[in-house]
Amino acid sequence: MKWNDWVHVTKLDPDKQLKPGDIDAIAASGTDALMLSGTLNVTKENLAALQKQVKAYDLPLVMEPSGPEAVLMQGIDYVFVPSVLNSADVQWIVGKHKTWVQVQKGKIPWEYIVPEAYIVLNPDSSVGKLTKAICTLKPEEVAAYSAVADHYFHFPIVYIEYSGTFGDPNVVKAASDALDKSLLYYGGGINSAEKAAQMAKYADTIVVGNAVYDQGAAILKATVDAIQ
Repeated sequence: MKWNDWVHVTKLDPDKQLKPGDIDAIAASGTDALMLSGTLNVTKENLAALQKQVKAYDLPLVMEPSGPEAVLMQGIDYVFVPSVLNSADVQWIVGKHKTWVQVQKGKIPWEYIVPEAYIVLNPDSSVGKLTKAICTLKPEEVAAYSAVADHYFHFPIVYIEYSGTFGDPNVVKAASDALDKSLLYYGGGINSAEKAAQMAKYADTIVVGNAVYDQGAAILKATVDAIQ
């Protein structure tokens, strides 16, 4: 299954610890892919340690870097690279990307790189604070960002990120209605089958992260079953 056919992705944070047996349960849940991603304290070392934990399972592995200093490409199926469109700091839109390309000196395997247009909407989240995201957006503003990402910049993915809290379905619907070719990813507060199903009405792909650590891997299967 190619990345653009996924409907459920599990996000694993290199800075957090999984309980014994969780990897087995995650792999058996029916999730389409594993995304190695975090905002704080992400290093090549803890990324490599997490990759080692999960590489034995027959699931696609996605690396989503928080910056150019911690990017793994060996043994990774795709690198999803975020640009936070509603950041007040241009480095999170294009600056870190330029640095990464410059440091790599032509060694980036572009066929494995998938750009993401992030719209971060939780001001209390680590990613919201770090990127200085302007989170007080109305649905029509989110729709406008989404349309710009799709029709102007041609991002293959638009990612609505509430990071740790359940978002406003009306905002996600507005983003969905504005898109033509881009796929819509939703992440944030998916900790039940009901919430997964609610956001799956509008998003092409649901991303589940914190619930795996807070409630255990059993909740992951419930979210998978709700949308597949």
